[in-house]
Amino acid sequence: MPANLHDNLIVFDGLIVSKWSRAVFEDMRRGGLTAANCTCSIWEGFEATMRNIAAWKSWFRQHGDLIVEARSVADIRRAKGEGKTAIVLGFQNATAFEDQIGYVGLFKEVGVGVVQMTYNTQNLIGCGCYESRDGGLSDFGREIVAEMNRVGILCDLSHVGPKTSEDVILASKQPVAYTHCLPAGLKEHPRNKSDEQLKFIADHGGFVGVTMFPPFLRKGPQSTVDDYVEAIDYVVNLVGEDCVGIGTDFTQDHDESFFDWITLDKGYARRLTRFDEISNPKGVQRIGEFPNLTAATQRAGWPERKIRKIMGENWLRVLEEVWGS
Repeated sequence: MPANLHDNLIVFDGLIVSKWSRAVFEDMRRGGLTAANCTCSIWEGFEATMRNIAAWKSWFRQHGDLIVEARSVADIRRAKGEGKTAIVLGFQNATAFEDQIGYVGLFKEVGVGVVQMTYNTQNLIGCGCYESRDGGLSDFGREIVAEMNRVGILCDLSHVGPKTSEDVILASKQPVAYTHCLPAGLKEHPRNKSDEQLKFIADHGGFVGVTMFPPFLRKGPQSTVDDYVEAIDYVVNLVGEDCVGIGTDFTQDHDESFFDWITLDKGYARRLTRFDEISNPKGVQRIGEFPNLTAATQRAGWPERKIRKIMGENWLRVLEEVWGS
């Protein structure tokens, strides 16, 4: 196995929601990050989300030496060759669609490639994982799934309730994903997925991105990069190495006000959860430390084939199937 393996990998992160800045983009390059699904909408509606996307378009111009927009897998591979990080615009909630099916195609045209169906609670599409009762995918939600399939946007189920997730998996004609989740088999938590849920999505052609968000890891804020690799291996042992990737959920440089906003329903209403300490696993506390993750997989005895798949190649295969060539 080559000593500089990390430099030669396609490294795709299934979810980053950092406080965007040139410093973060520089850290992406420092860490050898090829591409990432970067959140541009959580609680925002249509207009605010469009403003966020406009900001991204400006950043692509201002920081074109570091980042490029990714609308295809070819864009991602090209970015690797150019030494840049490809940015996939993604939503962590479908509220930006409001009640307009036509907005799905519009957002696809401006570069959105991944949309999570709900964020923690109920919306017009279905229910989130913190909702007290999960009524499943609404009929309107079924139309949204069909339209996302048509235009080529990946359905994300990470924060989605179990019944709604099952309904989306069955309704979608394209692969769907948990872009950033952890196994409940290692730690019980409303955001973690049971063995049965993980097997169900994989058995139906779906994908699992494993996160390292500390409150959901077995050892919490005392976790290390090796504990993160343990969690990835737990999922691989359940579903196989061909449908697993990484989705760190890096929240780099955000302050307490951000975590307050994301843990309130709709960003302002009832308290959904509390995070006592957000300290990423030792060894991968910043995006620039991504090479330490590759080193940890090597310490765990992963063959190069498995490392290449899980660090990025699996993600690209799924995205190519959803987005088209």
